[in-house]
Amino acid sequence: MGEHENIRTTAKGSQILPEFKQHKPWFGEECLGFLDQRKPAKMQWIHDPSQSNVDKLSNVRRDASRHFRNKKRAYLEAKIELIKTNSNINILVTCMGASMILTL
Repeated sequence: MGEHENIRTTAKGSQILPEFKQHKPWFGEECLGFLDQRKPAKMQWIHDPSQSNVDKLSNVRRDASRHFRNKKRAYLEAKIELIKTNSNINILVTCMGASMILTL
């Protein structure tokens, strides 16, 4: 019995939250805030599935999805612009290199 208690207290004491792995570079603190709003709204709906809680959950989900979509869109647009800029520079350098070869 004492051994099981030791294991339980050790297990409870050693519970360390895993580090949040980020695979989406556009996902920031604001996005975590929207996730934190979604969780309590869902729990409230589970405990009391009234129409007002359904509406609240739907609104929170919609706002979170809209925010995620807009953040991802802005990130991808910036990435595309960066690629366009870099490709224009590469094309310019290639053309300059070709013109230098022709003049030699």
